[in-house]
Amino acid sequence: MIDGHASMIAADSGHDGAPLLRKQFHLDAGHGALRQATLRQTFLGIGETTINGAPASPEVLAPGWSSYEWRLRYTTLDVTDLISQTNVIVLALGNGWYRGHLCAFGTKAVYGAELAAWAQLDLVFQDGHTQQVVTDLSWRSGPSAITANDLYHGQTIDARLHDRRCYQTDFDDKQWEGVHRVDFDPGRLTPTTAQQPVIRQQELPPGRIFHSPSGKTLIDFGQNMVGWVRLAVQGDAGSVITLRHAEVLENGELGVRPLRTARATDRFILSGGQDTFEPTFTFHGFRYVEVDGWPGDITPEALRAVVIGSDLQRTGLFECSDPMLNQLHANIVWGMRGNFVSLPTDCPARDERLGWTGDLAVFTPAACFLFDVNDFLREWLHDLVAEQDHHGGIVPLVVPDALKYEDRKNVPPLETVPMFCDAAVWVPWAHWQAYGNRAVLEDQFGSMTTHTRLVRAALSPTGLWDTGFQLGDWLDPQAPPDEPLLSKADKGVVSTACAYRSATHTAQAAAILGLTSEQEEFTAMAAELRRAYNTHYVNDGHITSDCATVYAQAIELDLLDDDDRAKAGHRLSELVRENDYRISTGFIGTPLITDALTNTGHLDDAYRLLLQRECPSWLYPVTMGATTIWERWDAMLPDGSINPGEMTSFNHYALGAVADWMHRTIGGLAPAAPGYQRILVRPRPGGGLTHATTTLQTPHGLAAVEWRRHGETLTVTATIPEGCTAQVDLPHSTPQEVGPGTHTHSIDYPAGDEDALSK
Repeated sequence: MIDGHASMIAADSGHDGAPLLRKQFHLDAGHGALRQATLRQTFLGIGETTINGAPASPEVLAPGWSSYEWRLRYTTLDVTDLISQTNVIVLALGNGWYRGHLCAFGTKAVYGAELAAWAQLDLVFQDGHTQQVVTDLSWRSGPSAITANDLYHGQTIDARLHDRRCYQTDFDDKQWEGVHRVDFDPGRLTPTTAQQPVIRQQELPPGRIFHSPSGKTLIDFGQNMVGWVRLAVQGDAGSVITLRHAEVLENGELGVRPLRTARATDRFILSGGQDTFEPTFTFHGFRYVEVDGWPGDITPEALRAVVIGSDLQRTGLFECSDPMLNQLHANIVWGMRGNFVSLPTDCPARDERLGWTGDLAVFTPAACFLFDVNDFLREWLHDLVAEQDHHGGIVPLVVPDALKYEDRKNVPPLETVPMFCDAAVWVPWAHWQAYGNRAVLEDQFGSMTTHTRLVRAALSPTGLWDTGFQLGDWLDPQAPPDEPLLSKADKGVVSTACAYRSATHTAQAAAILGLTSEQEEFTAMAAELRRAYNTHYVNDGHITSDCATVYAQAIELDLLDDDDRAKAGHRLSELVRENDYRISTGFIGTPLITDALTNTGHLDDAYRLLLQRECPSWLYPVTMGATTIWERWDAMLPDGSINPGEMTSFNHYALGAVADWMHRTIGGLAPAAPGYQRILVRPRPGGGLTHATTTLQTPHGLAAVEWRRHGETLTVTATIPEGCTAQVDLPHSTPQEVGPGTHTHSIDYPAGDEDALSK
């Protein structure tokens, strides 16, 4: 419980690097043994806490990034085992998202110019006596060995300045300076709803140490990841080791152009003794590291890549007989891990790393399967509401909205934008489907209705969403590298379909919550949008702009009558075949196209699209050695050069939304009711695959589907958790209802019969 005694404090001197705040205290005597010690803490910036020289938590980059203006998260830690009779607590402060560079325009200190900390340590003794240690004016401040730190640019550590004595109780801090209170409204403090801090997740050794054509020393860790390099080294005092990071190589050299202004460079100044460096006040997206200044030869044992990410439990697994698809799925998992760092971001390497709403809007179903993001997404949605309220109901393009501090000439206009702002509806709806957590719909319903009503107000007199700023089918692969807005799909067509989807989900949420008036309101809105869409955009199954995205949208969002739907499915199949099964969709069409093909009787086309290896395709990056999902289908060109556009990330999860189709259609495991209370077992093998296994730790227990194909026989084994039922829907078979337990079925499944069986 917060009692208001603690103050937000800052060092009297700014300390350009990472200032330290220190407090020494003794336990009150005469009250028996200490029973409980609870530390609540947060930072304006990022921070690390040690008690008697030991870390108070494994968390890094604490307290993460939130909409600081209204919501500053604090963590609650049990530190009982760290407390002695005499104690010293030290808080180290870094710039993080609060004071470091943020956005792509060189902006610094977006949220504030002063780093500060707030802490409350509550001590409870055996006799019930309580003692409290809080941040106040009795604390002292001093410098650390960190002389520079920035999330984009990297960190500098001077080991000559490292004074370990300050973490000990016999250190005299009188030579240090004082602290001062920082104006702060404690009403902004909010307990994190997700005890899922950013932590070190694993370590990777160097896979290869080699030299570039220009003679640079390079290290390949074998995996594009997010984190930093920890190293142990000994050399002359004052000598400097420099590490530059990048996701790819180009012409054998470090490919730094996609980083734009981000320097992604760490500098370590040696003390002359044995030094260990770990730059925990920055992070990089990288696979390759260029090393300069290393004394002597580098041994693999001297370096480790430290992988960080939010502490999310892995829940969903997928494996099949095609190694390329398994690598694609692994790339999707690594892409999500690297971008779910405190909140869902768009890229971990360049000068951006923002919580783009459009990316999450399309990826949430896959995310909810791969990891337990129940609380993680709820935390982000709280920030979305805070930003939405600030903007008069408009959902910003990024959450938290750092762009609002930019000159508007540098960023898109502040208005309701299709797909991106629709995250206010699509994310909580996908969350509800995955977890069956009614509280999410209750919490977010006001946000959903506010957004959907703004969409209605933005419609033109025709009833279409063909007005205002629109990003359209973002990153259509046939758009020029420097013009990602120029998609084939008509913006009004895709935006009106987005509006229909939001109105439909909002009406469905109202029905679940028993809100009859709102249900009627948004059901009517959806009906009007569907009518306008068909009147203006559909002619005998032909849809304006005649491209894959508009057909995939119309089919999957149920915008067409049966006759037009069948014709649209046929035309979509034609377009996919005419394009030689290469991808022709952007952010809006890509998550829908394989389902649209499958559900209109073109399963073979869906598989051929998924298994295509030529650019653009899902497997093309795999053939190029990718270990994460790329932002662009052709982020790296076949000749090994980097896409010439200014926006090229090699770790960008949005196009990995196809994992959702892989889980449901290849794997055959899907929710038949929210939260998997009822499960749909419906594998549709194809593409020459001979087996697949998919498992999910549902809210009710482990569910699994495994199938194997032997000749013309398909054998499916389904495991259903206790308290759940399932519909087993297999080709050539009447669907069956089964209860908990393991069920095995064998059926005839002739080769080449996929399309006839996919409907």
